[in-house]
Amino acid sequence: MTRRIDPTRVRGAGRGLSTTRRTFISLCAGAWPLAAGAQHMPVIGYLSSLSPDADRWRIAALRQSLAEAGYSEGGNLAFEYRWAEGDYDRLAAYAAEFVRRDVAVIFAASLPSALAAKAATTTIPLVFVMGADPVKLGVVASLNQPGGNITGVYQFYGALGGKRLEIIRELVPKASLIAILSNPKNPNTADHLADIETAARAMGQRTLVVAVSADADIAPAFAKIAQERASALLVADDPFFGTRRDQLVAQANGRALPAIYYVREFAAAGGLISYGSGSPYNYGRGGAYVARILKGTAPAALPVEQPTKFELVINLKTAKALGLTVPLTLQAAADEVIE
Repeated sequence: MTRRIDPTRVRGAGRGLSTTRRTFISLCAGAWPLAAGAQHMPVIGYLSSLSPDADRWRIAALRQSLAEAGYSEGGNLAFEYRWAEGDYDRLAAYAAEFVRRDVAVIFAASLPSALAAKAATTTIPLVFVMGADPVKLGVVASLNQPGGNITGVYQFYGALGGKRLEIIRELVPKASLIAILSNPKNPNTADHLADIETAARAMGQRTLVVAVSADADIAPAFAKIAQERASALLVADDPFFGTRRDQLVAQANGRALPAIYYVREFAAAGGLISYGSGSPYNYGRGGAYVARILKGTAPAALPVEQPTKFELVINLKTAKALGLTVPLTLQAAADEVIE
């Protein structure tokens, strides 16, 4: 049985068959039918809300996982890629393309991608990797029994917002106001902000929510943060932010604004600190599910996976440039310290 975990307590660490009836019979038998043509060279439709650069390490992990299961891109497996680059309005058309192409599996990288794919097909197997709660957002019926044609990996990004607020507060204990960068176009936004605000009330911390959903919003958002004299920043998990990683890090560091992010890639790009589950590992687990589906397992028989390890990454070089002293207790809790 898959059980829910509390990541806030972790520190440091065929459907090508011609009729609906035949598909239904196959599902009841515990196998997922693939299109006849796809049996020789299955095509994976990779649907991402991000960009090729932001997905680089994730795709490498996905390919590695598939290779370990006996699948190699260009050998006995093909990929078609569609990147929305933070523009979620593109996703529905991309998902429809994959349905027309009759791909063997759709791999949905993020919540917006999963919702677009779910709306496009009830027959093509769908494997997602997302930071939002897939049950609460209506992607699957439950974690243990996702149902239908969908399963995947729940990364717990959004559920860690309150924990990130605690960490940045520990790093900047005198912060009278902490800004929250959030994308209102992400379906996960309300839940994520609610989690952060609950933590903020418990700490007596004032917060300022600043909306960013397009490139033109970035500079004005940071100007507003400076105008309101926020002492620190929390960047909410969002694919659009992942595609603008370098811009966000440059804005924060350029304004000497201590910021915490939701995934390691930000800290590796010069961001001060990050806390979240490792996306390459999560995509590797998603790849393992794709392989099992290609070999005949029904998505409904695969419980939604959840990470068991959460990474705290601190960039001491950036801390020094910002004039911050990172507490030794925080450094000791870190999985990785970049110097």
